[in-house]
Amino acid sequence: MDAFFNAATTFSDFLWGGNWGDTRILPVGIITIALLGTGLIFMVLLRGRPLRRLVPAVGELWSGRKGTGEGEISPWNALSTALSGQVGTGNLAGVATAITLGGPGAIFWMWVTALFGMAAAYAESSLAVRFREKHPDGHFHGGPMYYIKNGLGKGWSWLAILFCLGCILSAVATGGAIQANSVTQSAVEAGSTLGLDIPNWAVGLVLAALVFIVIIGGIKSIGNVAGKIIPFMAAAYILAALYVLVTHAGHIPMAFMQIIGGAFGWEQAGGGLAGYGVLAAIRAGVARGLFSNEAGQGSAPIAHAAAQTKNPVKQGEIAMLGVFIDTMIICTMTALVILVVEGAYPSAGGVVSYAWQSADLEASAITTAAYAEGMPGGAWVILAAQGLFAFTTIIGWSYYAEQCATYVVGDWAARPFRFLWVGVAFGGTLITNVAGLWRFGDIANATMLLPNVVALLLLSGVVVAYTKRFDKTGELPPNWNGDVWGSEPPGPGEPDPSDPNDPSYKG
Repeated sequence: MDAFFNAATTFSDFLWGGNWGDTRILPVGIITIALLGTGLIFMVLLRGRPLRRLVPAVGELWSGRKGTGEGEISPWNALSTALSGQVGTGNLAGVATAITLGGPGAIFWMWVTALFGMAAAYAESSLAVRFREKHPDGHFHGGPMYYIKNGLGKGWSWLAILFCLGCILSAVATGGAIQANSVTQSAVEAGSTLGLDIPNWAVGLVLAALVFIVIIGGIKSIGNVAGKIIPFMAAAYILAALYVLVTHAGHIPMAFMQIIGGAFGWEQAGGGLAGYGVLAAIRAGVARGLFSNEAGQGSAPIAHAAAQTKNPVKQGEIAMLGVFIDTMIICTMTALVILVVEGAYPSAGGVVSYAWQSADLEASAITTAAYAEGMPGGAWVILAAQGLFAFTTIIGWSYYAEQCATYVVGDWAARPFRFLWVGVAFGGTLITNVAGLWRFGDIANATMLLPNVVALLLLSGVVVAYTKRFDKTGELPPNWNGDVWGSEPPGPGEPDPSDPNDPSYKG
């Protein structure tokens, strides 16, 4: 198994960093170019929409607590389901891993990834609503495989299949195994502070049972649970982080200086390592940024395609909020806590001042150690956060993988797949090569990202056309279920001139 993970590490370094072993092949990795390039293109084509429409999108989300069109779940629950996949171990373990691999400067490149990622998130999620299908059983199905199929035509069916296979692989690695593994790490770490020896399999049994209870009911069950848990867990985690930051406020300016300095190699310039440091920061920041917010990867639009709405533009704007909440708020909070909490952390027989510098800690154990030092009961706070984050990610990704599996083999596979997914959740708790698992997860993410990026670029003209038309006239594009161009259906309590029983009816 170690040989497999070593090979995964080498290939992952090439995809994300451009180097093969000790040899640099490209200045930056292929995935870095694809991800940042696509986000930048859409940011320009959409004339900075993520920045212009961020505040209005919050209002659209609030009014989207109740759906106004056909679909499976409300726009609010659609975002919550997407966030259940986005807000996971990437916000805790992923941030710590980014700092370990690329230094504090990696956080800056996570921000850049998120900023451009908001534009990609708008494009992919609006396309998902635009080209979704309603199947004979009454359920809606959408996502990259459907906007490839319906937007690009049958000649591109191979790309849709390639995306689905990549999504299933990514779901198993990053949406299931890594999440389960990280919550196990936190449980073991927190248990050790009380002198408890918690076995991995015990964590796996509890996690698998909880996952089964939720996912067996399908997207409506997942959406309802996510809609209740996500707002609570995000608010609770932010409050815990604020407590640590307020009590360590004097260290915050230095943390920002480390982030900015590391991002551009200012700290390494005196030692001649600036170029290497910057590339390491970009590679780690982009990889962990994608792992956390999933923008451009093609996973979140599968959830947004289930929204009860006929407006792809507004749902795309709501999708942008998921990236902002995930990276610009939650990941930033985690990073600052890791960088400001000073202590005495054991490392290779010695002691270091910050948890991220310790050779004895990795991934979520770094975040847990920082919180344990920074606030009373901090280890248990992170255990609770890790458990909720990982749990919601596992249930969210179960739906993504299920939708891709049913696209390939048929709708009949939905229920059997849910039973298989429970096994993935349990198996992830038993993996011991954590670093190798994370690198394999990077490869898995790439296998679904590349087909999605190709589709987004090919459909960029479509996205720009219906966005401009909606902004100018308020008209919506026809979806794939027979609707034609027209106005958005009125919400609850709003006048409907097309209804003969409505006082505003004009005949």
